[in-house]
Amino acid sequence: MGLDKNTPLGYMQRTREYYLGLGYDNPYQWANFTDVPFVPPVKPLAKMRVAIVTTAAPYQPDRGDQGPGAAYNASAKFFSVYQLPIDPVPDLRISHIAIDRTHTTAEDSGTYLPLAALKRAEKSGIIGSIAPHIYGFPTNRSQRTNIDRDAPQLVRMLHADKVDAIIAVPNCPVCHQSVSIAARAAEEAGIASVIMGCALDIVEYVGVPRFYFSDFPLGNSCGRPHDPASQDATLKGALDLLIQADTPRTSWHSPLGWRGKKNWKEDYSNIAKLSAAEIAKRRADFDNAKEDVKASRQQSAQTKRPDKAAR
Repeated sequence: MGLDKNTPLGYMQRTREYYLGLGYDNPYQWANFTDVPFVPPVKPLAKMRVAIVTTAAPYQPDRGDQGPGAAYNASAKFFSVYQLPIDPVPDLRISHIAIDRTHTTAEDSGTYLPLAALKRAEKSGIIGSIAPHIYGFPTNRSQRTNIDRDAPQLVRMLHADKVDAIIAVPNCPVCHQSVSIAARAAEEAGIASVIMGCALDIVEYVGVPRFYFSDFPLGNSCGRPHDPASQDATLKGALDLLIQADTPRTSWHSPLGWRGKKNWKEDYSNIAKLSAAEIAKRRADFDNAKEDVKASRQQSAQTKRPDKAAR
């Protein structure tokens, strides 16, 4: 029996079953917090400086295929918080994380980076201004690293740019956990936050102030591809939530529907749909990817990090 198209996909359960099926017998423990920090916006939206926090990675020409439709490319990951100027528009990609590669291709960066939509909102006077930088927050399975190292570094950058509010945009399942940690840190530092994402169960399990949920395949947190109107509508929904929420753990569901294949929820990391040969191949690919990540992390530690280069 297929999944109800109106029921959000449970990514924690799906990924747990997937990795157990690949032969990894130590299920990941997702972050979970009882208390949720919450600060109301201190200014009207039309006077606020708004920033984007993303898990997209700066394009690295020497790290293999990172273009639209690229296979998972662990070597393209980044490991430290970065900031890049919004002009010229930075070249950010999502080949390094587990988006839905069956039902989306990342051809349109507007689906995972709301900069163009935010510029249109600024031009129309909906927001006061856009922060001068985009801030990259690394996807890290180590919650402690995100909390103790990455979040404080991000907050320092946000304060330096006098940011009033952030829009945090995840892409993969663990990305949703990472930006949830980032949003919590921002709120603790007095900066209002809203997350735009597609993994409802993960974000709500972590516990965040505000979440604008789009029931789309992973990689489309900001709207449908090649559909600026849907991207503007998604951003507007998130901004409305930012200023209207009066309690933490407030989630709004986008009314927009996915226009691609209706069975996308059945396909994502569904171990039951894979043959034994495909399972063995994916296990080998994942083991190789872990080695790529290890090598990339070591190389990153030996060279100038993106966050330092941008300071």
